[in-house]
Amino acid sequence: MYAMRKELNQYRQAGPIAEIAVADPHRLTQMLFEGALERIAVARGAMAQNNVALKGQKINQAMDIIGALRGALDLQRGGEIAANLDALYDYMIRRLVTGNARNDANILEEVAGLLREIKAGWDGIPEQLRRAS
Repeated sequence: MYAMRKELNQYRQAGPIAEIAVADPHRLTQMLFEGALERIAVARGAMAQNNVALKGQKINQAMDIIGALRGALDLQRGGEIAANLDALYDYMIRRLVTGNARNDANILEEVAGLLREIKAGWDGIPEQLRRAS
């Protein structure tokens, strides 16, 4: 049974790795949003189960992903939109720190909602514009 579980986990990990290898920048950004949302969801579950170690690990991973999204912003060319996203990503990271410290699932959900909203806008970019950039 353990061997089968190990193989299943390897398969699960191989899927995203293979997708990363062929993904365009737009898809990579979508995958970052998805990864952050997934980690926040797992952190909320860990919080409900009083699994402090897993909660902290997943919140830290979500903060790393949001930090990567923030680091990818082109503040010189992105103008007001990039500046607003930079401030919003900073806010999200600070809120995740607070949510972790206070063990507050509502704060994690607040951040997840913000991420979903940005992701929805990103997902709505027409294919023509994706290829143009």
